[in-house]
Amino acid sequence: MNLNSQDNLFIGLKKPTTVLLLWICALLLLGYTFKSSLEMMITIWINVEEYSHGFFIPVISIYFLWIRRRELTFVECFKDAWPGFALVITGLLLGFLGGVTTLKTVEQYAFIITLTGLFTVAFGWRGLRVGAIPLLLLIFMVPFPSFILNNLSAKLQLISSWLGVEFIRACDIMVYLEGNVIDLGAYKLQVVDACSGLRYLFPLASLSFLCAYLFKGPFWQKALVFLSSMPLTIFMNSFRIGVIGILVDNWGTAMAEGFLHDFEGWVVFLLCMVLLFVEMWLFSRLSGRKVAFNELVLIPSEWSGDTKQPNPEIKYNKSIVLLLSLMVSSAIASNFIQEREDIIPARKAFLNFPLQLGNWQGRNDYLGQYYLDELKLTDYAIINYAQPESGEGINFYSAYYQAQRRGVAVHSPKGCMPGDGWQITDFGQRAFPDITVDGNPLELNRAVIQKGDSKQLVYYWFQQRGRTITNEYLVKWYLFYDALTMNRTDGSLIRLVTSVGNTEAIEKADQRLQAFMRQLVPELQGYIPGKLAAK
Repeated sequence: MNLNSQDNLFIGLKKPTTVLLLWICALLLLGYTFKSSLEMMITIWINVEEYSHGFFIPVISIYFLWIRRRELTFVECFKDAWPGFALVITGLLLGFLGGVTTLKTVEQYAFIITLTGLFTVAFGWRGLRVGAIPLLLLIFMVPFPSFILNNLSAKLQLISSWLGVEFIRACDIMVYLEGNVIDLGAYKLQVVDACSGLRYLFPLASLSFLCAYLFKGPFWQKALVFLSSMPLTIFMNSFRIGVIGILVDNWGTAMAEGFLHDFEGWVVFLLCMVLLFVEMWLFSRLSGRKVAFNELVLIPSEWSGDTKQPNPEIKYNKSIVLLLSLMVSSAIASNFIQEREDIIPARKAFLNFPLQLGNWQGRNDYLGQYYLDELKLTDYAIINYAQPESGEGINFYSAYYQAQRRGVAVHSPKGCMPGDGWQITDFGQRAFPDITVDGNPLELNRAVIQKGDSKQLVYYWFQQRGRTITNEYLVKWYLFYDALTMNRTDGSLIRLVTSVGNTEAIEKADQRLQAFMRQLVPELQGYIPGKLAAK
């Protein structure tokens, strides 16, 4: 190629249309790199009501960037793009780790970081200051990991049930609460996951973030506007449960079903929005400003397109060439990552688990289809063991997952027990050096639970690839670590439950469970693969 040809090529690259096409190519390559995680995110938006607002978030972000486009200037110097490259590389590395471990939430956050990096490469730090809030808003489109969502839902159910019952009692109606079951005598209402308030919380949190952004007030007021979304949701959802309880008490269970039930949900969300605006109106009054209700959140006039400042000129610098090289490499690498499959260790099915352990005789039990759909487990065992001589019994339950990815993972009993009406009166951890799993001493959670006059002792632990773990968040860390280093995410939950008699000492129940464990744990070896299990 002669010198004139090189000059013509360089001049061609500097044309605004060509530069714009190069940026569009970079964005398309970014979408291709994170294709599988974005597809899964959109699937969740379609199928999970709590995140049905996700479609609006990127549209709102693009709109706010567009109306502030006159404040953006393309960087001219290569050195001004380096902060953006740092963000791009960080995001791509995080996306690589998320892809290798197939933790889609990690990939989805990595996408936002990489997109922010692309924006910073184009417009520099000054541009990032302009676009920071619209880009930060994208966080609200990413679904929470399922284990956080399940724990949050369980806690919100309990709080909403309790407050709803208090509201019913305030209306002079006799009611009894047992976990998430509201007993009205003639009727019983189950506060299920769909009534936890999450379907209001996430859209309202997104809305309150936008309101805080547009509200003209000091930072502490903006922060309170945003943080108030959770207590507002809990209060109004509890009020909704209370109203349903009153309607059911007077006119039957039809009041808790069908159109009326869904209509009440929409009314509650609209009331939450009204209360949010009332809160901002009160803040404006406290600040000495008399603002009309319909002017609490307005797009600032300086953002409008009436200003004399022209649209940003699309400029060329060598950073776009380096950026495209990075994005092409990451797009190619993403193909290899998607082809990576879990190692599935060989194991025996729980169908063959022995019903005779020492002098304990077992009888199989089974989960209903509803629980199977919710838990999404690979294999499980529920066996009620008893000693014929004494009549003492122990319930053994284990849920096994051959892969804990894409929202499929063990559920912690700590979140489920209160939902079934059991109150945890004592909770702690214990270690048993004489009982080992893959050469490591057994560690477990010990809980004493009570419902009315009934009391039970519960032992449970997470047996994951040769480890016994007591903390559900530590389980997630080892999932990430083992997926990266071993390409395995299999694991199991083990739970043992025994009833404690009214006159029985809790120490005797402990001795019963510990004696049973010494018979049980060696038998688990073939059914729950250890650290060195072969494919």
